[in-house]
Amino acid sequence: MHIPFCRSKCPYCDFYSLRADDSTKEQYVNVLKNRITAEMSKIPCKADTLYIGGGTPSVLGAENLGKIVKSALPFLTSDAEITVECNPFGLSEDFFKTLAFYGVNRISMGLQSANDGERRALGRLSDSETVKKAVKNAQKSGIENISLDVMLGIPCQTEKSLAGTLDFCVSLGVPHISAYILKLEEGTVFYNKQASLSLPDDDAVADLYLQACETLEKNGIMQYEISNFAKSGYESRHNLKYWNCEEYLGLGPAAHSFLNGKRFYFERDLNAFLNNAKPIQDGDGGDFTEYAMLRLRLTDGLLNSEAEKRFGHKIPDEMIKKSAVFADNGLMEISETGIRLTRKGFLISNSILAEIL
Repeated sequence: MHIPFCRSKCPYCDFYSLRADDSTKEQYVNVLKNRITAEMSKIPCKADTLYIGGGTPSVLGAENLGKIVKSALPFLTSDAEITVECNPFGLSEDFFKTLAFYGVNRISMGLQSANDGERRALGRLSDSETVKKAVKNAQKSGIENISLDVMLGIPCQTEKSLAGTLDFCVSLGVPHISAYILKLEEGTVFYNKQASLSLPDDDAVADLYLQACETLEKNGIMQYEISNFAKSGYESRHNLKYWNCEEYLGLGPAAHSFLNGKRFYFERDLNAFLNNAKPIQDGDGGDFTEYAMLRLRLTDGLLNSEAEKRFGHKIPDEMIKKSAVFADNGLMEISETGIRLTRKGFLISNSILAEIL
């Protein structure tokens, strides 16, 4: 479920979001609730994950978020993973207790950096102490499954400052970390003023990425996807749907879906969604090439057994042959079970995937 509202726009963000008054937010919640009931009633099975992302879902307030979750509960399994993305600014223990009451059992929180200078450069409204309080409040409410977002390759970031951020995450005892490399998206403030940004060069960013991987794994937070790390049993069940090329329903402006073998999405237009706009069809999905691309984001890689189960054939010989060139350079590994990218291979995954697929 996409919540397209934010208090302010971060200079690096390309997601669809805007400011809105309380009346618009309330209208959106009601429309979203109705769309959940209408669309999920057509599906003959229950979902086992619900992800409320944004934008900044927490700007709706706990009760509005609870109403969304409540409307979805009849269509969810009893053990569903229910995640809400939150900006840590102003989140009390009562906020999280209310979410927990409605069934939320996972929080994804935007840290980006524990260095307050870096946070200000990223347009974040709160300091690291506020993030710490928000995490502690969530834990006190009984929600222990918490993920923190960390950004790599941001202005003025060094190995020392990243070490401080990673130590901060580990000290809070959170079981999941998402560590993303900053990408300058066209149309963002950062893209328009990139010449004046003090950004690490490509080699430095690669070192920061490898540092994050090694530090987190030393602390038992193991890499399972290019940008994601978790303690055992805390891997994001929802995001694994995407990487395993499984089906999902997305609702809200800019939300994408993959359902019944078809891909479709809603346009980036709040008013259109509020006025019951139909999604835009985006063709078929789930063929072998797409499946292979997504699976190779995972540390497990592309497995012969899973490919054969799903498509009736193992990894094609031509693909193995092309992968061998990268394996010779330490960027991939080939075994009887399948193929996978190494950690260094993850750094140039787009280029590798374009070659072997």
